[in-house]
Amino acid sequence: MSSDEARRNSVVVGGGGGGGAPPLLTARPNSEDRKPMLSSLSPPPPPQTPSAAPAPKKVIIKSADMLPDMQKEAVDIAVAAFERLNVEKDVAEHIKKEFDKRHGPTWHCIVGRNFGSYVTHETNHFVYFYLDQKAVLLFKSG
Repeated sequence: MSSDEARRNSVVVGGGGGGGAPPLLTARPNSEDRKPMLSSLSPPPPPQTPSAAPAPKKVIIKSADMLPDMQKEAVDIAVAAFERLNVEKDVAEHIKKEFDKRHGPTWHCIVGRNFGSYVTHETNHFVYFYLDQKAVLLFKSG
Protein backbone atom coordinates (compact mmCIF):
# COMPACT_ATOMS: atom_id res chain seq x y z
CA MET A 1 0.00 0.00 0.00
CA SER A 2 1.47 3.38 -0.98
CA SER A 3 1.67 6.29 1.43
CA ASP A 4 -1.23 7.96 -0.44
CA GLU A 5 -3.45 4.92 0.02
CA ALA A 6 -2.47 4.65 3.65
CA ARG A 7 -3.54 8.24 4.31
CA ARG A 8 -7.11 8.41 5.52
CA ASN A 9 -9.71 11.13 5.97
CA SER A 10 -12.70 11.34 8.29
CA VAL A 11 -15.97 12.81 7.06
CA VAL A 12 -19.21 13.56 8.88
CA VAL A 13 -22.39 13.30 6.84
CA GLY A 14 -25.68 14.47 8.32
CA GLY A 15 -29.14 13.97 6.93
CA GLY A 16 -29.87 11.59 4.10
CA GLY A 17 -32.63 13.37 2.30
CA GLY A 18 -35.26 12.94 5.02
CA GLY A 19 -36.85 15.49 7.28
CA GLY A 20 -34.04 15.51 9.86
CA ALA A 21 -31.24 18.01 10.28
CA PRO A 22 -29.78 19.56 7.15
CA PRO A 23 -26.58 18.00 5.76
CA LEU A 24 -23.46 19.13 7.59
CA LEU A 25 -21.41 19.08 4.40
CA THR A 26 -22.35 21.18 1.44
CA ALA A 27 -20.93 21.53 -2.01
CA ARG A 28 -20.82 24.77 -3.89
CA PRO A 29 -23.39 24.84 -6.68
CA ASN A 30 -21.95 24.80 -10.14
CA SER A 31 -23.33 26.34 -13.30
CA GLU A 32 -25.31 23.16 -14.08
CA ASP A 33 -27.39 23.77 -10.94
CA ARG A 34 -28.69 27.04 -12.30
CA LYS A 35 -31.29 27.09 -15.01
CA PRO A 36 -31.69 30.15 -17.22
CA MET A 37 -34.81 32.20 -16.63
CA LEU A 38 -37.26 32.03 -19.51
CA SER A 39 -38.42 35.32 -20.90
CA SER A 40 -42.15 35.89 -20.74
CA LEU A 41 -41.99 36.74 -24.46
CA SER A 42 -40.45 33.44 -25.55
CA PRO A 43 -42.77 30.68 -26.77
CA PRO A 44 -43.42 27.78 -24.40
CA PRO A 45 -41.28 24.69 -24.94
CA PRO A 46 -42.80 21.96 -27.12
CA PRO A 47 -44.67 19.24 -25.23
CA GLN A 48 -42.59 16.18 -24.49
CA THR A 49 -43.62 12.92 -26.05
CA PRO A 50 -43.61 9.85 -23.85
CA SER A 51 -40.70 7.54 -24.53
CA ALA A 52 -39.72 4.06 -23.45
CA ALA A 53 -36.71 5.39 -21.50
CA PRO A 54 -37.29 6.29 -17.84
CA ALA A 55 -37.03 9.92 -16.84
CA PRO A 56 -33.46 10.93 -15.94
CA LYS A 57 -32.68 10.92 -12.24
CA LYS A 58 -31.71 14.16 -10.52
CA VAL A 59 -28.11 13.72 -9.33
CA ILE A 60 -26.58 16.02 -6.71
CA ILE A 61 -23.04 15.38 -5.50
CA LYS A 62 -23.07 16.62 -1.90
CA SER A 63 -19.48 15.80 -0.96
CA ALA A 64 -16.65 14.03 -2.74
CA ASP A 65 -13.03 13.09 -2.34
CA MET A 66 -12.92 11.09 -5.55
CA LEU A 67 -11.77 11.58 -9.13
CA PRO A 68 -14.58 12.76 -11.44
CA ASP A 69 -14.43 9.62 -13.62
CA MET A 70 -14.91 7.40 -10.57
CA GLN A 71 -17.75 9.66 -9.32
CA LYS A 72 -19.51 9.22 -12.68
CA GLU A 73 -18.98 5.47 -12.45
CA ALA A 74 -20.53 5.43 -8.96
CA VAL A 75 -23.57 7.39 -10.13
CA ASP A 76 -24.01 5.18 -13.23
CA ILE A 77 -23.80 1.98 -11.16
CA ALA A 78 -26.27 3.42 -8.62
CA VAL A 79 -28.75 4.45 -11.34
CA ALA A 80 -28.62 0.94 -12.84
CA ALA A 81 -29.05 -0.62 -9.38
CA PHE A 82 -32.10 1.53 -8.59
CA GLU A 83 -33.66 0.57 -11.94
CA ARG A 84 -33.19 -3.17 -11.25
CA LEU A 85 -33.71 -3.40 -7.48
CA ASN A 86 -36.41 -2.12 -5.13
CA VAL A 87 -34.88 -2.61 -1.67
CA GLU A 88 -32.29 -0.05 -0.49
CA LYS A 89 -30.17 -2.76 1.14
CA ASP A 90 -30.00 -4.63 -2.18
CA VAL A 91 -29.02 -1.44 -4.03
CA ALA A 92 -26.24 -0.79 -1.51
CA GLU A 93 -25.02 -4.39 -1.81
CA HIS A 94 -24.93 -4.17 -5.62
CA ILE A 95 -22.94 -0.89 -5.60
CA LYS A 96 -20.50 -2.19 -2.96
CA LYS A 97 -19.85 -5.50 -4.76
CA GLU A 98 -19.41 -3.76 -8.12
CA PHE A 99 -16.83 -1.36 -6.67
CA ASP A 100 -15.05 -4.23 -4.87
CA LYS A 101 -14.81 -6.03 -8.21
CA ARG A 102 -13.70 -3.00 -10.26
CA HIS A 103 -11.48 -1.18 -7.73
CA GLY A 104 -10.45 -3.83 -5.19
CA PRO A 105 -11.72 -4.32 -1.64
CA THR A 106 -12.92 -2.99 0.73
CA TRP A 107 -15.77 -0.65 -0.22
CA HIS A 108 -18.74 0.28 1.99
CA CYS A 109 -22.08 1.61 0.76
CA ILE A 110 -25.08 3.08 2.58
CA VAL A 111 -28.31 3.92 0.75
CA GLY A 112 -31.37 5.60 2.22
CA ARG A 113 -33.50 8.66 2.82
CA ASN A 114 -32.40 9.61 6.32
CA PHE A 115 -29.16 8.64 8.03
CA GLY A 116 -26.15 10.15 9.69
CA SER A 117 -22.60 8.86 9.55
CA TYR A 118 -19.02 9.44 10.57
CA VAL A 119 -16.58 7.48 8.43
CA THR A 120 -12.87 7.19 7.83
CA HIS A 121 -11.93 6.61 4.19
CA GLU A 122 -8.90 6.23 2.01
CA THR A 123 -7.84 9.38 0.20
CA ASN A 124 -9.64 9.84 -3.17
CA HIS A 125 -12.15 7.10 -2.34
CA PHE A 126 -15.26 8.82 -0.95
CA VAL A 127 -18.47 10.14 -2.52
CA TYR A 128 -21.82 11.18 -1.05
CA PHE A 129 -24.61 12.00 -3.49
CA TYR A 130 -28.37 12.09 -4.00
CA LEU A 131 -30.28 10.26 -6.72
CA ASP A 132 -33.67 11.93 -6.61
CA GLN A 133 -34.74 11.48 -2.96
CA LYS A 134 -32.27 8.70 -2.03
CA ALA A 135 -28.82 9.38 -0.61
CA VAL A 136 -25.83 7.18 -1.47
CA LEU A 137 -22.67 7.12 0.62
CA LEU A 138 -19.82 5.13 -0.93
CA PHE A 139 -16.29 4.91 0.47
CA LYS A 140 -13.27 2.65 0.63
CA SER A 141 -11.74 1.73 3.98
CA GLY A 142 -9.74 -1.24 5.11
